[in-house]
Amino acid sequence: MNFSDRLIEAIKHKGSPICVGLDPILDKIPGTIVNMATEKHGPTLVAAAESILNFNKGLIDAVSDLVPAVKPQLAYYEQFGFHGLWAFEETCKYAKENGLIVIADAKRGDIGSTAQAYAKAFLGEVKVFGKKQPIFDADALTVNPYMGYDSLIPFIEESRKFGKGLFILVKTSNIGSGDLQDRVVDESGLKIHELTGHLVESWGADDIGVNGYSSIGAVVGATFASELKSLRKIMPSTFFLIPGYGAQGGSAKDVAGAFDLDGLGALINSSRAINYAYENLDGYSAENYAEAARAAVLEMKEDLAF
Repeated sequence: MNFSDRLIEAIKHKGSPICVGLDPILDKIPGTIVNMATEKHGPTLVAAAESILNFNKGLIDAVSDLVPAVKPQLAYYEQFGFHGLWAFEETCKYAKENGLIVIADAKRGDIGSTAQAYAKAFLGEVKVFGKKQPIFDADALTVNPYMGYDSLIPFIEESRKFGKGLFILVKTSNIGSGDLQDRVVDESGLKIHELTGHLVESWGADDIGVNGYSSIGAVVGATFASELKSLRKIMPSTFFLIPGYGAQGGSAKDVAGAFDLDGLGALINSSRAINYAYENLDGYSAENYAEAARAAVLEMKEDLAF
């Protein structure tokens, strides 16, 4: 099935366009989880990785019936070395076992055989002593288009071959995104993020599913509502992954312009506001972080009911 159709099916089934970012911060993981790991392994990287995995499992158990997708951000795992990558891989497996679509937020982008290796690791299969096998096996991957179309070809090819998806950075949610993305490229006033939007729409034209959206999507931040609306006009067939809601300041009003008349076309991500909801919601502590996360998702779901 085309990735966009699979994503839309999951959104309809869960009744929600919410993606939960899995951004584990070791110092914020409940003491009971950390203590259990350190008692077994000592204050080691192994204990850190096990703590991260068990924390993520609690979040997944709490929200898997409410949301269609999760988005583990690879940096939070890579910082702990290969033990952290183990936690990332196991998190992806556990999320998929619980019926969730997994978007690996790795922002990869390179040329030639390097791009091909990234694409195979996250989306396809790697040959190991003559036998091909999936590695991280994510359902979709975030990629950086800065090096041009040829840097994206391996990712597009692997996504087509295995029914996976891509989300290409177009207009990111960070304050400094305008340093490059808002630069005017010609006398017409076209900005770099708008040019990128036109390119992404064209790159995805051959991968459109029955619902009218391509498996090649775009990352567009909730923190720039006017740009989001203009990009929706530029990219009518492109599914949006929208970070920046919640902790970064994006609101339901800001993201409303990303959706079509059927309420489809966008996946709204929230990470910290859900992962650590116990810090902001009354009546919760770190030890019942999972219940707090579920409550935060329910609040977000109500907020997004335009």
